[in-house]
Amino acid sequence: MDALDLLLHTGAFVAPAVVVALLLAPLGRLCLPARGPQALGWGRQALLDTVVGLLVLGGGLLLWGRDGKMATYAALVLCCATAHWLGQRGWRG
Repeated sequence: MDALDLLLHTGAFVAPAVVVALLLAPLGRLCLPARGPQALGWGRQALLDTVVGLLVLGGGLLLWGRDGKMATYAALVLCCATAHWLGQRGWRG
């Protein structure tokens, strides 16, 4: 595998986590408004969701030995939604 293939494979692995995070950060505020001044801003919330998503995708890769399982993507959405809820202090509402 040459450097371009490695770059493309890495980008394809990271893309679902980044897209979910970038969609969830602004759209999640429509459903779950921030509660209090301690709630994370848009950029930090997107970063938190991205990191959580990458950890979930990495865990799915280690667990099943391959990328792209639907169970991993379902866990990605669930964990990112939970991280978003925690970042916006959803339990205060």
